[in-house]
Amino acid sequence: MKKTGMTLFFSFLCTVLVLATIPPQAPAQDKPITLNYSNNQGPTHKNSIITDEWAKEVEKRTNGGVKITVFHGGTLTPSAQAYDGVVNRVSDLAQCVFSYHRGRFPLTEFSDLPLGIKSTVTAAKLFHEYYKKFDPAELKDVKVMFLHSNSPAILHMARKPVKTLEELKGLKIRCTPNGTPIVKALGAAPVAMPMADTYDALSKNVVDGAFLPMEALDGWKIGEVVKYTTACWSMGFNSAWYVAMNKDAWNSIPEKWQKEIETINQEWLPKVGKLWDDLDEEGRQFFTKRGGQIIELSEEEGKRWREAVQPVMDDYVKRCAEKGLPGDQVLKFAMEYIAANQK
Repeated sequence: MKKTGMTLFFSFLCTVLVLATIPPQAPAQDKPITLNYSNNQGPTHKNSIITDEWAKEVEKRTNGGVKITVFHGGTLTPSAQAYDGVVNRVSDLAQCVFSYHRGRFPLTEFSDLPLGIKSTVTAAKLFHEYYKKFDPAELKDVKVMFLHSNSPAILHMARKPVKTLEELKGLKIRCTPNGTPIVKALGAAPVAMPMADTYDALSKNVVDGAFLPMEALDGWKIGEVVKYTTACWSMGFNSAWYVAMNKDAWNSIPEKWQKEIETINQEWLPKVGKLWDDLDEEGRQFFTKRGGQIIELSEEEGKRWREAVQPVMDDYVKRCAEKGLPGDQVLKFAMEYIAANQK
Protein backbone atom coordinates (compact mmCIF):
# COMPACT_ATOMS: atom_id res chain seq x y z
CA MET A 1 0.00 0.00 0.00
CA LYS A 2 1.50 3.32 -1.05
CA LYS A 3 2.02 6.07 1.53
CA THR A 4 0.23 9.33 0.79
CA GLY A 5 2.13 12.61 0.65
CA MET A 6 0.72 13.56 4.05
CA THR A 7 1.91 10.28 5.56
CA LEU A 8 5.41 10.80 4.19
CA PHE A 9 5.45 14.34 5.60
CA PHE A 10 4.49 13.21 9.10
CA SER A 11 7.08 10.40 8.93
CA PHE A 12 9.78 12.93 8.03
CA LEU A 13 8.66 15.30 10.78
CA CYS A 14 8.83 12.55 13.43
CA THR A 15 12.33 11.62 12.33
CA VAL A 16 13.46 15.24 12.64
CA LEU A 17 11.94 15.53 16.12
CA VAL A 18 13.61 12.33 17.29
CA LEU A 19 17.00 13.45 15.99
CA ALA A 20 16.55 16.81 17.70
CA THR A 21 16.29 15.08 21.08
CA ILE A 22 19.66 13.33 20.71
CA PRO A 23 22.43 15.43 22.34
CA PRO A 24 25.27 16.44 20.06
CA GLN A 25 28.43 14.36 20.38
CA ALA A 26 31.25 16.11 22.27
CA PRO A 27 34.38 16.59 20.21
CA ALA A 28 36.97 13.87 20.80
CA GLN A 29 39.43 14.75 23.57
CA ASP A 30 43.11 14.85 22.70
CA LYS A 31 45.00 12.04 24.39
CA PRO A 32 46.79 13.42 27.48
CA ILE A 33 50.55 13.76 27.30
CA THR A 34 51.97 11.56 30.07
CA LEU A 35 55.46 12.28 31.41
CA ASN A 36 57.63 10.75 34.13
CA TYR A 37 59.68 12.84 36.55
CA SER A 38 62.76 11.62 38.43
CA ASN A 39 63.29 13.26 41.82
CA ASN A 40 66.34 12.40 43.92
CA GLN A 41 64.75 13.11 47.31
CA GLY A 42 62.50 10.82 49.31
CA PRO A 43 58.71 11.10 49.04
CA THR A 44 58.17 12.60 52.50
CA HIS A 45 60.71 15.43 52.15
CA LYS A 46 58.89 18.74 51.82
CA ASN A 47 60.80 19.58 48.67
CA SER A 48 59.32 16.39 47.19
CA ILE A 49 55.86 17.42 48.34
CA ILE A 50 56.16 20.80 46.63
CA THR A 51 57.41 18.96 43.53
CA ASP A 52 54.24 16.85 43.57
CA GLU A 53 52.26 20.08 43.85
CA TRP A 54 54.07 21.48 40.79
CA ALA A 55 53.08 18.39 38.79
CA LYS A 56 49.46 18.71 39.92
CA GLU A 57 49.43 22.39 39.01
CA VAL A 58 50.66 21.56 35.50
CA GLU A 59 47.87 19.02 35.09
CA LYS A 60 45.30 21.48 36.43
CA ARG A 61 46.30 24.40 34.23
CA THR A 62 46.55 22.29 31.09
CA ASN A 63 43.05 20.92 31.82
CA GLY A 64 44.44 17.42 32.16
CA GLY A 65 46.37 17.71 28.92
CA VAL A 66 49.76 17.10 30.57
CA LYS A 67 49.96 14.49 33.31
CA ILE A 68 53.18 13.97 35.23
CA THR A 69 54.08 11.04 37.49
CA VAL A 70 56.87 11.82 39.97
CA PHE A 71 59.23 9.03 41.04
CA HIS A 72 60.92 9.97 44.31
CA GLY A 73 64.09 8.81 45.99
CA GLY A 74 66.09 8.28 42.80
CA THR A 75 64.03 5.20 41.95
CA LEU A 76 63.81 6.15 38.27
CA THR A 77 67.38 7.44 37.91
CA PRO A 78 70.00 7.65 40.71
CA SER A 79 71.32 11.13 41.49
CA ALA A 80 74.54 10.71 39.52
CA GLN A 81 72.57 9.62 36.44
CA ALA A 82 69.67 12.06 36.73
CA TYR A 83 70.84 14.57 34.11
CA ASP A 84 71.85 11.99 31.51
CA GLY A 85 68.56 10.27 32.22
CA VAL A 86 66.78 13.37 30.91
CA VAL A 87 69.07 13.75 27.90
CA ASN A 88 68.54 10.11 26.93
CA ARG A 89 64.88 10.16 27.93
CA VAL A 90 65.08 7.52 30.58
CA SER A 91 63.03 10.17 32.36
CA ASP A 92 61.11 13.03 30.79
CA LEU A 93 62.01 15.36 33.65
CA ALA A 94 64.40 15.30 36.56
CA GLN A 95 65.24 17.34 39.62
CA CYS A 96 68.69 16.99 41.13
CA VAL A 97 71.77 18.87 42.29
CA PHE A 98 74.51 20.00 39.90
CA SER A 99 77.15 19.04 42.45
CA TYR A 100 76.47 15.34 41.83
CA HIS A 101 77.91 15.86 38.32
CA ARG A 102 81.29 17.34 39.15
CA GLY A 103 83.13 18.62 36.06
CA ARG A 104 80.08 18.31 33.81
CA PHE A 105 78.94 21.92 34.25
CA PRO A 106 82.12 23.98 34.73
CA LEU A 107 80.53 27.43 34.45
CA THR A 108 77.57 26.59 36.67
CA GLU A 109 79.93 25.29 39.35
CA PHE A 110 80.11 28.86 40.67
CA SER A 111 76.90 27.89 42.47
CA ASP A 112 78.89 25.65 44.82
CA LEU A 113 81.42 28.32 45.73
CA PRO A 114 81.53 29.65 49.32
CA LEU A 115 79.65 32.81 48.36
CA GLY A 116 78.28 33.45 51.84
CA ILE A 117 74.58 33.45 50.88
CA LYS A 118 72.26 33.26 53.88
CA SER A 119 68.83 33.30 52.22
CA THR A 120 67.77 30.47 49.93
CA VAL A 121 65.26 32.75 48.19
CA THR A 122 68.22 34.95 47.24
CA ALA A 123 70.23 31.91 46.11
CA ALA A 124 67.39 30.48 44.01
CA LYS A 125 66.79 33.78 42.25
CA LEU A 126 70.52 34.30 41.71
CA PHE A 127 70.99 30.90 40.07
CA HIS A 128 68.01 31.36 37.78
CA GLU A 129 69.06 34.90 36.87
CA TYR A 130 72.51 33.51 36.04
CA TYR A 131 70.89 31.02 33.67
CA LYS A 132 68.87 33.72 31.93
CA LYS A 133 71.80 36.13 31.64
CA PHE A 134 74.58 33.77 30.57
CA ASP A 135 72.55 31.07 28.75
CA PRO A 136 75.29 28.47 29.40
CA ALA A 137 76.04 26.14 26.52
CA GLU A 138 76.55 23.29 29.00
CA LEU A 139 72.76 23.19 29.52
CA LYS A 140 71.74 23.30 25.85
CA ASP A 141 70.85 19.60 25.64
CA VAL A 142 67.82 19.94 27.93
CA LYS A 143 64.91 22.30 28.41
CA VAL A 144 65.54 24.00 31.75
CA MET A 145 62.34 24.54 33.70
CA PHE A 146 64.10 26.54 36.40
CA LEU A 147 67.14 26.47 38.67
CA HIS A 148 66.86 26.76 42.42
CA SER A 149 68.92 25.99 45.51
CA ASN A 150 69.04 24.18 48.79
CA SER A 151 69.82 26.28 51.83
CA PRO A 152 73.45 27.11 52.70
CA ALA A 153 75.76 24.36 53.91
CA ILE A 154 77.49 25.05 57.21
CA LEU A 155 79.48 22.78 59.51
CA HIS A 156 77.86 20.17 61.78
CA MET A 157 80.00 18.06 64.11
CA ALA A 158 79.12 14.68 65.61
CA ARG A 159 81.21 14.83 68.79
CA LYS A 160 83.74 17.65 68.76
CA PRO A 161 82.89 21.38 68.76
CA VAL A 162 84.76 23.53 66.24
CA LYS A 163 85.22 27.22 67.05
CA THR A 164 88.36 28.04 65.08
CA LEU A 165 90.03 27.06 61.85
CA GLU A 166 92.79 25.32 63.79
CA GLU A 167 90.29 22.95 65.43
CA LEU A 168 89.06 21.83 62.00
CA LYS A 169 92.51 20.75 60.77
CA GLY A 170 92.74 17.10 59.75
CA LEU A 171 89.15 16.16 60.63
CA LYS A 172 87.17 14.02 58.17
CA ILE A 173 84.29 16.11 56.86
CA ARG A 174 81.48 14.94 54.59
CA CYS A 175 80.69 17.21 51.66
CA THR A 176 79.32 17.14 48.13
CA PRO A 177 81.82 16.42 45.33
CA ASN A 178 81.95 20.12 44.47
CA GLY A 179 82.48 20.96 48.13
CA THR A 180 85.72 18.97 48.23
CA PRO A 181 88.07 21.91 47.48
CA ILE A 182 86.31 24.06 50.09
CA VAL A 183 86.88 21.50 52.83
CA LYS A 184 90.52 21.12 51.75
CA ALA A 185 91.02 24.89 51.85
CA LEU A 186 89.79 24.91 55.45
CA GLY A 187 92.43 22.35 56.37
CA ALA A 188 90.11 19.36 56.83
CA ALA A 189 89.97 16.04 54.95
CA PRO A 190 87.00 15.96 52.55
CA VAL A 191 84.85 12.84 52.21
CA ALA A 192 82.42 13.24 49.30
CA MET A 193 79.21 11.26 49.70
CA PRO A 194 75.47 11.53 48.98
CA MET A 195 73.07 12.76 51.63
CA ALA A 196 71.55 9.30 51.92
CA ASP A 197 74.82 7.91 53.34
CA THR A 198 75.59 10.77 55.72
CA TYR A 199 73.52 9.74 58.76
CA ASP A 200 75.26 6.38 59.05
CA ALA A 201 78.67 7.88 58.32
CA LEU A 202 78.28 10.32 61.22
CA SER A 203 76.79 7.80 63.63
CA LYS A 204 79.50 5.20 62.91
CA ASN A 205 82.47 7.62 63.11
CA VAL A 206 83.26 7.25 59.40
CA VAL A 207 83.35 11.05 59.35
CA ASP A 208 83.75 13.60 62.15
CA GLY A 209 81.37 16.14 60.73
CA ALA A 210 79.55 17.31 57.63
CA PHE A 211 78.83 20.43 55.64
CA LEU A 212 75.06 20.41 55.35
CA PRO A 213 72.12 22.82 55.33
CA MET A 214 70.37 23.35 58.65
CA GLU A 215 67.26 21.74 57.15
CA ALA A 216 69.06 18.36 57.10
CA LEU A 217 69.09 18.36 60.90
CA ASP A 218 65.38 17.56 60.76
CA GLY A 219 64.68 16.61 57.13
CA TRP A 220 67.36 13.89 57.17
CA LYS A 221 67.39 13.56 60.99
CA ILE A 222 71.07 14.50 61.10
CA GLY A 223 70.26 16.36 64.33
CA GLU A 224 70.05 12.94 65.99
CA VAL A 225 73.73 12.20 65.35
CA VAL A 226 75.45 15.59 65.67
CA LYS A 227 75.93 17.68 68.80
CA TYR A 228 77.44 20.91 67.47
CA THR A 229 76.81 23.29 64.58
CA THR A 230 79.39 25.89 63.60
CA ALA A 231 77.45 28.73 61.96
CA CYS A 232 80.15 29.72 59.47
CA TRP A 233 77.82 31.88 57.37
CA SER A 234 80.68 34.02 56.04
CA MET A 235 81.69 31.17 53.73
CA GLY A 236 78.58 29.00 53.71
CA PHE A 237 77.92 27.49 50.33
CA ASN A 238 74.75 26.55 48.49
CA SER A 239 74.28 24.07 45.68
CA ALA A 240 72.22 24.87 42.61
CA TRP A 241 69.46 22.44 41.64
CA TYR A 242 68.01 21.93 38.21
CA VAL A 243 64.52 21.02 37.10
CA ALA A 244 65.07 19.93 33.51
CA MET A 245 62.98 18.35 30.77
CA ASN A 246 63.94 16.29 27.76
CA LYS A 247 63.76 18.49 24.67
CA ASP A 248 61.65 16.04 22.65
CA ALA A 249 59.23 15.75 25.57
CA TRP A 250 59.01 19.55 25.75
CA ASN A 251 58.45 19.88 22.02
CA SER A 252 55.60 17.35 22.20
CA ILE A 253 53.62 19.80 24.35
CA PRO A 254 51.39 22.30 22.49
CA GLU A 255 52.59 25.90 22.67
CA LYS A 256 49.58 27.09 24.69
CA TRP A 257 50.43 24.58 27.41
CA GLN A 258 54.13 25.37 27.24
CA LYS A 259 53.26 28.96 28.12
CA GLU A 260 51.24 27.80 31.11
CA ILE A 261 54.11 25.65 32.33
CA GLU A 262 56.57 28.54 31.96
CA THR A 263 54.27 30.68 34.09
CA ILE A 264 54.06 27.96 36.75
CA ASN A 265 57.87 27.69 36.77
CA GLN A 266 58.20 31.40 37.56
CA GLU A 267 55.66 31.05 40.37
CA TRP A 268 57.43 28.02 41.85
CA LEU A 269 60.91 29.55 41.97
CA PRO A 270 60.33 31.80 45.02
CA LYS A 271 58.06 29.15 46.58
CA VAL A 272 60.86 26.62 46.57
CA GLY A 273 63.32 29.19 47.96
CA LYS A 274 61.01 30.09 50.83
CA LEU A 275 60.37 26.44 51.52
CA TRP A 276 64.08 25.81 52.08
CA ASP A 277 64.36 28.84 54.37
CA ASP A 278 61.42 27.53 56.40
CA LEU A 279 62.99 24.07 56.50
CA ASP A 280 66.21 25.62 57.82
CA GLU A 281 64.29 27.08 60.73
CA GLU A 282 62.59 23.75 61.40
CA GLY A 283 65.99 22.06 61.38
CA ARG A 284 67.36 24.60 63.85
CA GLN A 285 64.45 24.05 66.23
CA PHE A 286 64.68 20.26 65.97
CA PHE A 287 68.39 20.41 66.76
CA THR A 288 68.27 22.86 69.67
CA LYS A 289 65.30 21.12 71.32
CA ARG A 290 67.42 17.98 71.44
CA GLY A 291 70.18 19.92 73.20
CA GLY A 292 72.29 20.67 70.15
CA GLN A 293 74.66 23.64 70.45
CA ILE A 294 75.05 26.31 67.77
CA ILE A 295 78.43 28.04 67.76
CA GLU A 296 78.43 31.51 66.20
CA LEU A 297 81.78 32.62 64.82
CA SER A 298 82.97 36.07 65.74
CA GLU A 299 83.27 38.59 62.93
CA GLU A 300 87.05 38.25 63.02
CA GLU A 301 86.99 34.45 62.95
CA GLY A 302 84.38 34.48 60.18
CA LYS A 303 86.70 36.66 58.12
CA ARG A 304 89.51 34.15 58.61
CA TRP A 305 87.32 31.33 57.27
CA ARG A 306 86.33 33.52 54.34
CA GLU A 307 89.95 34.32 53.53
CA ALA A 308 90.89 30.64 53.79
CA VAL A 309 88.48 29.68 50.99
CA GLN A 310 89.33 32.58 48.66
CA PRO A 311 91.70 30.35 46.63
CA VAL A 312 88.68 28.19 45.74
CA MET A 313 87.04 31.23 44.15
CA ASP A 314 90.24 32.11 42.31
CA ASP A 315 90.62 28.55 41.07
CA TYR A 316 87.09 28.58 39.63
CA VAL A 317 87.92 31.67 37.57
CA LYS A 318 91.19 30.09 36.42
CA ARG A 319 89.57 26.81 35.39
CA CYS A 320 86.86 28.62 33.46
CA ALA A 321 89.43 30.80 31.67
CA GLU A 322 91.30 27.69 30.56
CA LYS A 323 88.06 26.47 28.96
CA GLY A 324 87.27 29.83 27.39
CA LEU A 325 84.37 30.41 29.78
CA PRO A 326 83.51 33.75 31.43
CA GLY A 327 83.93 32.61 35.02
CA ASP A 328 85.21 36.01 36.09
CA GLN A 329 82.06 37.66 34.76
CA VAL A 330 79.81 35.08 36.40
CA LEU A 331 81.51 35.46 39.79
CA LYS A 332 81.37 39.27 39.57
CA PHE A 333 77.67 39.07 38.66
CA ALA A 334 77.01 36.71 41.57
CA MET A 335 78.77 38.82 44.19
CA GLU A 336 77.07 42.00 43.00
CA TYR A 337 73.68 40.27 43.02
CA ILE A 338 74.19 39.01 46.57
CA ALA A 339 75.33 42.43 47.80
CA ALA A 340 72.28 44.08 46.27
CA ASN A 341 69.66 41.51 47.30
CA GLN A 342 70.76 39.86 50.54
CA LYS A 343 69.41 41.46 53.69
